[in-house]
Amino acid sequence: MFDLKKLVKAVALCGVFAASVTSVSANASVLLEGWAGAGESGFGNIALDKNDDSSSGEILFSSFDDLGFDSGVNFFSNSHDSFYVNNNGNISFNGAISQFTPDPFPATSNAMIAPFWGDVDTRCTDCGDVFIGSPNAETLVITWDKVGFYPSDNSLTNTFQLVLIDRADTGAGNFDVEFRYEDINWTTGDASGGSDGLGGTPAQAGYDAGDGVNFFTVPGSQTDEIVNLDTTDSNTGTVGIWKFAIRDGQLPGDNAENPILPVINPETPTNYNFEFVIIEPETPIFIDPDVAVGYDYIVNSGPNVQSVMLPTGFGDDVYDLWLWDDALASWYDTDTDLFGGVTFDFGTAVDRFRILGIETSEMVDPTDGSAFVTALTFDSAGTININQNAITEFVGGTQAVSAPAGLGIFALSLLVLFRTRKHRA
Repeated sequence: MFDLKKLVKAVALCGVFAASVTSVSANASVLLEGWAGAGESGFGNIALDKNDDSSSGEILFSSFDDLGFDSGVNFFSNSHDSFYVNNNGNISFNGAISQFTPDPFPATSNAMIAPFWGDVDTRCTDCGDVFIGSPNAETLVITWDKVGFYPSDNSLTNTFQLVLIDRADTGAGNFDVEFRYEDINWTTGDASGGSDGLGGTPAQAGYDAGDGVNFFTVPGSQTDEIVNLDTTDSNTGTVGIWKFAIRDGQLPGDNAENPILPVINPETPTNYNFEFVIIEPETPIFIDPDVAVGYDYIVNSGPNVQSVMLPTGFGDDVYDLWLWDDALASWYDTDTDLFGGVTFDFGTAVDRFRILGIETSEMVDPTDGSAFVTALTFDSAGTININQNAITEFVGGTQAVSAPAGLGIFALSLLVLFRTRKHRA
């Protein structure tokens, strides 16, 4: 019998921090394993018999005892109460997917979340399996444990997880996604042009909403660099773990209600550092620094800032624009007023600017992670690293303004923009 897979090229089907889960593994592994009821495997039950290109049947969230997801998941404005586990390193929502060679996202009309979309083969005797389990009421874990590649080859194996976390506490259908990479050694099956697990068309990681618009591709996908997912930086700052917070069906960054949030460094709680991928320079990206009377934006690397839009609802909503004089190495007042809710274009993009004029009566807490939302556009695509340093003023018997000092820590690599409800301190 001939092997159809060797003869037929796969065809496309047409067509970004919330609470995290703490690993219960006893070692330094990034995997979630060993919870009560996880069984001998440590990962729960086998999701798929040994196979090549097969999928589970439809799996209802409600089929798991004591698991949340009572509203299913809201994935880019489409609600799903079930999903399919596909052997080739992904789950899908509208039906099973057998395609083994990944297409660049957006690739399919079938919504997909893919920690490692490649040609997984678990048929060999010593190949690992695909497991599914629930460590707690909020968390569902799918584990590809020591899986081989086509054809039935376990000379190299990969171990990785997809974690879905119910965040109905923030809104019906809201959830978090984690990709956890423990050990990645192969990139490609032989039917995808690979040889001995490498070369050809390497695996792809990310998600595809199935609408041709909303998608994210983890850097390194479909290149030889995808083999380094377990050893390179991620959008969490923790090697091997990527996280995405899905809120109201969307990822953070697309509007003022769901901005990209920084991680606050307790040593410098008023200073933040953002890093994210810009795909469409003209599309505003909303980020949320917390300030008292003003703040500095400083681009450390990547594209410059082309425009800014400041929020409304803070006193008179009139702000003062300061720019940097390289020759004098100091800030100067441009005598230009910026108005909340109105986009200001710099004309010539800048690598830094200062905003002052937030009234102290607004009592904006610079250490609160959700206080002041700003939209930025950039002059080109690329990865940008930008600092946001709060300028604070003490109110009370004695007033003083403290200059920004130090950096916060935040790393976020996203295609699209984000959403979390803002509130004042």
